[in-house]
Amino acid sequence: MTKFLLAVHVLAAIVAIGPVTVAASMFPPAARRALAAPDDARASETVRLLHRICQAYAAVGLAVPVFGFATAGAMGVMGDPWLITSIVLTVLAAGVLLVLVLPRQEVLVEGAGARETTVQLAMFTGVFNLLWATVTILMIVRPGSTTGA
Repeated sequence: MTKFLLAVHVLAAIVAIGPVTVAASMFPPAARRALAAPDDARASETVRLLHRICQAYAAVGLAVPVFGFATAGAMGVMGDPWLITSIVLTVLAAGVLLVLVLPRQEVLVEGAGARETTVQLAMFTGVFNLLWATVTILMIVRPGSTTGA
């Protein structure tokens, strides 16, 4: 059962978090293009599409911690420092996405933002991506790993 839970957890992370990080990273330059050419319908549609991808996959991303907790429980590592650190970083990443990234995307989708908004958004997106990269590294090189790495 542990292997199944771990497989679903990893697949959920790849399928859900990957698209959010890519779409969120693509959003600021796309928004700058849309701001520079307000009559370009294609640029505006790209911004809306990237925002929808971020929203949808953020919701799907809830499966990652759900299966992560199930896997950690099955492995008996709930109190391990690397896991607690990963949980804290995951909560921070979710907070950055929900409080700092998605609202700024929404402002830009509605056409109310400016170039400064895209700069802030790019910075917060970078923080979000860095947090997820750190969690991924912790999951790969965690202390006590059975991979021998």
